[in-house]
Amino acid sequence: MDGRTPPVLLFWLAAGWLGLSVLPWYGVEDGFFSFQWLLDGWPLDEDYAPVLSLILQGEKLWLVPLFLPMIVATFAIRVPKTNTGYANLLLLAGALGFAWVILQGFSIGIRGFNYDWMEAVFGELGDRQFGMGYGGLILTSAFLFLFTQGIAARGAVGGDVFVVSAIGGVIAIVSIFVFFPIAQMLFAAFINEEGTYSVTVFLSKFFDDRLWGLGCLWGARCGAAWNSLFLAVAVGILTTLLGLAFALVVTRSGFRYKKAIRALTVLPIITPPFVIGLALILLFGLSGSVTVFFADLFGVQPTRWLYGWPGVVIAQTLAFTPIAFLVLIGVVEGVLPSMEEAAQTLRANRWQTFRTVSLPLMRPGLANAFLLGFIESMADFGNPLVLGGNFDVLSTEIFFAIVGAQYDQGRAAVLAMVLLFFTLSAFYAQRVWLGKKSYTTVTGKGDSGVHPLMPAGLAIPVLTIALAWALFTATVYVMIVYGSVVELWGVNNTLTIKHYVTAFEIRFSEEGLRWTGAAWDSFWTTIMIAAVAAPFTAAVGLVTAYLLNRQTFAGKNAFEFGTMLSFAIPGTVIGVSYILAFNVPPIELTGTGIILIISFVFRNMPVGVRAGIASMSQLDKSLDESSLTLGANSWQTFRRVILPLLRPAILAALIYSFVTAMTAISAVIFLVSARYDMATTYIIGRVENNDYGLAIAYSTALIFVMLAAVGLLQFLVGRVQIGRRTHQNTGGAL
Repeated sequence: MDGRTPPVLLFWLAAGWLGLSVLPWYGVEDGFFSFQWLLDGWPLDEDYAPVLSLILQGEKLWLVPLFLPMIVATFAIRVPKTNTGYANLLLLAGALGFAWVILQGFSIGIRGFNYDWMEAVFGELGDRQFGMGYGGLILTSAFLFLFTQGIAARGAVGGDVFVVSAIGGVIAIVSIFVFFPIAQMLFAAFINEEGTYSVTVFLSKFFDDRLWGLGCLWGARCGAAWNSLFLAVAVGILTTLLGLAFALVVTRSGFRYKKAIRALTVLPIITPPFVIGLALILLFGLSGSVTVFFADLFGVQPTRWLYGWPGVVIAQTLAFTPIAFLVLIGVVEGVLPSMEEAAQTLRANRWQTFRTVSLPLMRPGLANAFLLGFIESMADFGNPLVLGGNFDVLSTEIFFAIVGAQYDQGRAAVLAMVLLFFTLSAFYAQRVWLGKKSYTTVTGKGDSGVHPLMPAGLAIPVLTIALAWALFTATVYVMIVYGSVVELWGVNNTLTIKHYVTAFEIRFSEEGLRWTGAAWDSFWTTIMIAAVAAPFTAAVGLVTAYLLNRQTFAGKNAFEFGTMLSFAIPGTVIGVSYILAFNVPPIELTGTGIILIISFVFRNMPVGVRAGIASMSQLDKSLDESSLTLGANSWQTFRRVILPLLRPAILAALIYSFVTAMTAISAVIFLVSARYDMATTYIIGRVENNDYGLAIAYSTALIFVMLAAVGLLQFLVGRVQIGRRTHQNTGGAL
C-alpha cells in the first residue's frame, strides 16, 4: 500500500467542512432546492445559517464540539495509510462526531431542551427547534463514512473501503428509517395524557374489548384484531388456491388461451387497491346491476350484503390473487421435469406423480404465496374503508385513531403493534412449516424435459375455477371502464366523458397551456414522487443484494433480517411510525415530499434485494475474481462487471417500485399533505364524497399508466425460459 491520501477521504472531509461552514444547519421550510434561502438572509439569518456562522454570532453553542472531530479527521491527511494512527484518527473522529450529532439532536425537542442541565448551561431556547437540514445531513454522513474508512483501514472485510462503507451506510439508513420509527411507535403505546410512560395505559388499550371482543360468536361484533386475523387467513388461503389454479392452467394444461389468462391474472397488480371495491359496489351494491337484476327477478328487496366481511374478502381476493400467481408460476415451472418423469417411469400415474412429487416440491411457493396474501390483507386499507361497513379491521382502526375526532396516538401505536405481531408470527410459522428440508430442483445440469399435464380428475375442477374467476375479473374491469363513462352508475347510465374532463381538463389560453383539471396536481405529484423513489429503491436494494450475495462479514444474518424487516411491516404500521418518529426534531419530515419518497424506498427495498440476489446468484464469482486480479477494486468491479449483467433485476426493481408507489395507499394516507397529495388519497377523498364517477375515471387513467409501465418492462426484459418447458401442440396447447 502507498502513502497517498485516498480520494474518498478527501471527498468526505470536504463534504464535512461544507456541512459545517456553508449549508444551512436546520431545515428550510420553503424547500432547500428552491434556493430562496440564499436571498433571505443566508449566511447570517439564524434560520438559514451554517454552524460556523451560528457559533460566530454566539448562537447554538452546543454545536461547538462538532468542529473537534472534523479537525482530528483532517489531521489524518498527514498520516500514511500504513500507519495505525491513520485508522485510529478516523475511527475517533467519526465516532465522536456521529455520536455528538445524535446526542444533541435528541437532547432538543420541539419545545426546547429535553434535559434540565442543558437549559441551565445554555439557557432557554427563544424559538421552536427545527429539524436538521442539509448541513446536518451532509455532516452526519461525513462522520459516518469517515468512521467506516477507519474500520476498513483496520483490515475489516479485507480492508475494502467500498464494502465496509456500503455495509455501514445500509445499516445506518435501515436503523434510521425502519428500526427507529418502529421503536418510536412501541414507546408511544406506553405514553399517557401527561406525556409520561405508563404500563397501565398500555394494558388498558391493549385489552380493549373493541380490539379482542368475541361477540361475533353469539351474533354481536368481534374485535378488530380477530376480524383482521380471520380475514387475512381466509384471503391467504383463497389467493393461494386461486394462484395455484392459474399457475397450473398456464403450465400444466393444454388450454388454448394461456397468454390471455396470464395477462388477465396480473391485471389487478397495476390497479389502485380500492378500485376493485368500487367496481364491486357498481355490481353488487344496493343499487348495483346484479343486485337490482336479481331483486327484480325474484321480487325481493335489495340488501347491503356486500358491505362487511363478504365484500372485503371478495375485493382482497381479486386484488391479491395476482401476487400469489406470480410467486407460484415460477415455482411450478421450476419443478424439474425429470423428477416427474422418474415417478412415471416407476409406474406412478399422473395423479400420484402430482400428489407425491410435484406438489411437495411446490411447498415453499405455497408458503410464500399464503404469507404474501396474509400480509397484504392485514395491511390493506382501501378495500375495508370502501366496503367494510361495520366490519372493523386493524388498518382502518389505526387510520381513524390518527385522523378521527378522538386523536389517540397511543391507541394507534397499540393497534399497529398487534398488526405487526400477526405479520411476524406468520413469518415464523412459515419458517417452521418449511423446516430445513431441501426443495432444490434446478441444478447446473442441462434440462430438456417437459412437464406432464394435470391428471384429468384435477384438470377439470382447476380449469373450471380458473376460467370462472378470470371471467369474474374481466367483468369487474369492464365495469370499471364503463362506470367511468356514465353520468351516475345505476341511476343515470347516459354515456359521457365529463368525469375525465373534470379530472384531466387542459385549456389553451393566451398565457399558454393550462392544466385546469381537478386531478392534475395529485397526478403530477404522484408521477414525480414515484419517479424519484424508484431509482433510490433499486440502488439501495441492489447494493444490499451485492453485500449479501458476494461478501462475507460478521453479523450477516442479522444484517439480512434488518433489510427484509420493512417487507414484513404493513404499510399502515409504516405510516403511523413515520408520523411518530419524524414529526419532531431532530428529523422533521412530515408534510414534505421527502417523507413520501423515503417510505416508498424502504417499503419496496426488499423487492430490489431479492431480485438482485436472484440475478446475482446466476453470475459466477470468477467474474469478480478476474476483475480484482486485473487490478480493479470492489467498487469498479461492482460498477463495470456486475451492474451491466444485472440489467433485468435493475429494470424489475425500477418498474415494481414505480408501480407500487403509484398505487400505494396504506402508508401514504397518513403522510400526504395539502402540498403533496397522492393520486390514491385524492381518489379516496372522492369516494368519501360519493363522487364515484370521478374516482373511477381517475383510477382508469392510472390503470392505463401502469399498463404502459408494465408493457415497457416486458419489452425491455422479456421472459426467462428454463429448459424446454413448452408443450407440444396437442389438444390446442400453445
